[in-house]
Amino acid sequence: MSGSPDQQGSGPDPQMDRRTDPHEKTRLEALRALKRVEDESETITGSTFVRMAQRAKGHFGAADKDQNDPVEVLGTRIGRIAGALFAIGLIIYLFVTYL
Repeated sequence: MSGSPDQQGSGPDPQMDRRTDPHEKTRLEALRALKRVEDESETITGSTFVRMAQRAKGHFGAADKDQNDPVEVLGTRIGRIAGALFAIGLIIYLFVTYL
């Protein structure tokens, strides 16, 4: 069965379909725009979250204090953690009491 060139191949030419479909160009542009937005939002969100986590770690770890003075570092850590727990407890108390 050596058919004509039309019978050989598995189907219509994919390039021909893209040229004849008027919505294909719009669809491809929309897909590229969505991909770009996804990449940019992932970078912004990811970097912001990582930066906030590192800042909190440094704050509660007393990174801004003299690391050669273990008493000062320990006291700063205890004070900052106690302050955070107090603030959380106060928020819960006020929420339960007034709402």
